[in-house]
Amino acid sequence: MKRPTTINDMRERSSRFATQQGLKRGLSYLPAPTDVFISPYAKCGTTWMQQIVHGLRTGGSMEFAEISEVVPWLELAHDMGLDAHAPQVARPRAFKSHLGWHDIPKGGRYIVVFRDPIDAMLSLYRFLEGWWFETGSIPVSDFAAYYLDREERDTYWAHAASWWGERGRDDVLCLTFEDMKNNLSEAVRRVADFIGITDVAHIKIATRQAGFEFMKAHGAQFDDHLVRRARDPACGIPPGGVASKVNRGRVGAESALVTPEIQNAFAVRWSETMAKPFGLSSYTDLRRALSQHSDFTS
Repeated sequence: MKRPTTINDMRERSSRFATQQGLKRGLSYLPAPTDVFISPYAKCGTTWMQQIVHGLRTGGSMEFAEISEVVPWLELAHDMGLDAHAPQVARPRAFKSHLGWHDIPKGGRYIVVFRDPIDAMLSLYRFLEGWWFETGSIPVSDFAAYYLDREERDTYWAHAASWWGERGRDDVLCLTFEDMKNNLSEAVRRVADFIGITDVAHIKIATRQAGFEFMKAHGAQFDDHLVRRARDPACGIPPGGVASKVNRGRVGAESALVTPEIQNAFAVRWSETMAKPFGLSSYTDLRRALSQHSDFTS
């Protein structure tokens, strides 16, 4: 058994990642008003936010083998052998998700982190390389085309548009990955306010434990090894893949890999989905619009 070496092979195997039964079980969850759903698009800060929320609600507990044990992935929990409906170790109850507004169960509180789409695409490429496809076998240009050509409801842009349209709701908190990097303490403070955590000691320790050095030192607790153990066999993915989630997330770190053709294709998609309906000419405009209503510095 080998890892995929083409986009088509990777696409076919990934279609088995989540079962319809598991998805149905997750979507049947009926939220309480205090439940917290962390639902950025893939590689836009989901694990980072899981760590922040769990640190805030527990005062920094690290008693988990992998973060999704204690902040379960709503739409995959059943397929991982977890019960999203079961009691959790702390309150408020918290869940990971990648669902857009239109699909996620309603009635809780929702945290969304936006990220520059090209940086998110490159981060996903590096995350899947060596796990979902053989290292070096799929060029960035092919992966970028795949990223653009996913099922419409599953694209970065459909996800972003769905949540941007709800940004004014009291039960939705929108942040950006870049502003979290620039001012982590402010991001943690805003999350604490949003989920009802007032304990200063909890806020302080959650901020420290959401820092790069701490999370890197505890990397095995954020590496998706439980996801891989549960789903790799079903997808025909050989064991032993690497899927590190903790890196510095540097903005534009691999810009040399992004050709003008890729940049243009991403710009066209942005124009169609975010500029025309919302008047946001670029991701920079989105970030600026959110920063105007917070204490983040640009």
